[in-house]
Amino acid sequence: MRDPRDLYELDPDIPELSGAVMLHQFDGFMDAGSAGRALTEHLLEEFEPRVIARFDADRLVDYRSQRPPMTFASDHWEGIESPELAVHLLHDVTGVPFLLLTGPEPDREWELFARAVQDLIEQWGVRLTVGFHGIPMGVPHTRPLGVTAHATREALLGPDHSPWLNTLQVPGNISALLELRLGENGHDAMGYAVHVPHYLAQATYPSSSVRLLDAVTDATGLALPGGPLLDAAESAEAEITRQVENSNEVADVVAALERQYDVFTEAGNRRSLLAETSEHMPTADELGSEFERFLAEQSGRDQN
Repeated sequence: MRDPRDLYELDPDIPELSGAVMLHQFDGFMDAGSAGRALTEHLLEEFEPRVIARFDADRLVDYRSQRPPMTFASDHWEGIESPELAVHLLHDVTGVPFLLLTGPEPDREWELFARAVQDLIEQWGVRLTVGFHGIPMGVPHTRPLGVTAHATREALLGPDHSPWLNTLQVPGNISALLELRLGENGHDAMGYAVHVPHYLAQATYPSSSVRLLDAVTDATGLALPGGPLLDAAESAEAEITRQVENSNEVADVVAALERQYDVFTEAGNRRSLLAETSEHMPTADELGSEFERFLAEQSGRDQN
């Protein structure tokens, strides 16, 4: 059997991490509203990361499917932004250490990668791993964002958790496989998928990242203030409200989703709110493109 330790390199000076939490987010699978990506960027920008383990991207990443950008300067190639799949060590505002595994989703050797991550978890004494991303749902941005939670043990989800009543089959992804394999081997792992309004799924929607941050802090006890992420969410919500007010078509769609959401909530119905379209509604892609264009225009004006 292949040795999973061949897949990564460690910093020779790693502090005691027993009882730490490992967060993980990978680029490549579904992430509506860039919810997981924006939260990851926030953590890396705000909490002084230090790389303590790097995985072998040459073995894990298909460069033809995830072509790294290269810089051409006048008459020569100047550099390449090589993909990095790494574990970062960070500390929350109270000094508690936590880990963040992030980078491109591996294209190959998923099982070996999962074993390698488990090996690190066991070496370091990690007590819990938590993944996060966004999924598109037929919900309005004017209502509280829901979150689908899942875990290797029901007790990790808390007393207020409401499970799905049906079984779904979805495309495989490394985050889900990692949670599955960790659970099979007796490790605590869980994940969160925030429900992003389907018409905002293609844009960056900071409110969805804030909702994930709240879920992660509740589950882990880490002290991770939102700071700039909260400011970005407030600004985006204001611009979305302005856009809705300026478009009767969009306003009608949002109002219809509000009615659907309210009926769902009042009835205590636990069925899926996955996005559906009807003949009198613009498609999610059409609405998403319109919002994305509008927010891009606002961002451009703010920078001038």
